[in-house]
Amino acid sequence: MSATIIGYARVSSIAQSLEIQTAALTAAGCTRIFTEKKSGTSTAGRSALEEALTYAREGDTLTVTRIDRLARSVADLQTIISRLREAGIALRCTEQPIDTSTAAGKAFLDMLGVFAEFETNLRKERQLEGIAAAKAKGVYKGRKASVDREEVIRRLTAGEGKSSIATALGITRMTVHRIAKEALAAAEK
Repeated sequence: MSATIIGYARVSSIAQSLEIQTAALTAAGCTRIFTEKKSGTSTAGRSALEEALTYAREGDTLTVTRIDRLARSVADLQTIISRLREAGIALRCTEQPIDTSTAAGKAFLDMLGVFAEFETNLRKERQLEGIAAAKAKGVYKGRKASVDREEVIRRLTAGEGKSSIATALGITRMTVHRIAKEALAAAEK
């Protein structure tokens, strides 16, 4: 059985396009490309990455355009690299000179992982600074509520059961119970 060149493309949000990455991976000879639109800050919940890693066999090459498409933390990157190495799968980047079979290539790969994690941490710091500034100005209100609390309370007051409310509003019974408990505590004050 001949070795397969497998591609993995990832963007962080649904609004972003995978076209540039998939075109580069196709040009690099990838015969199977796994794609997903998920944050790279963690490998948790990245089903296409897991599919690509499971699909790859000994002698295959996993190809990405840049290492930050694969992982944004050194720990995640090292876990993926270790998994690839144990399975006899090579890693290649189309835009970076990465060769996981040499000491220099591994060092370069580790440095890229450090920079990707640093960039993620800087972005988080800037976001927190922006939120703090917005709160200080009274502009930041937080995330919009995903549950219509007033509707839950109205239905409870009308005598509707918690399970029925949960089903009707697409929320969990525990959420209805929590809202009922909070409303009761507020009424007792």
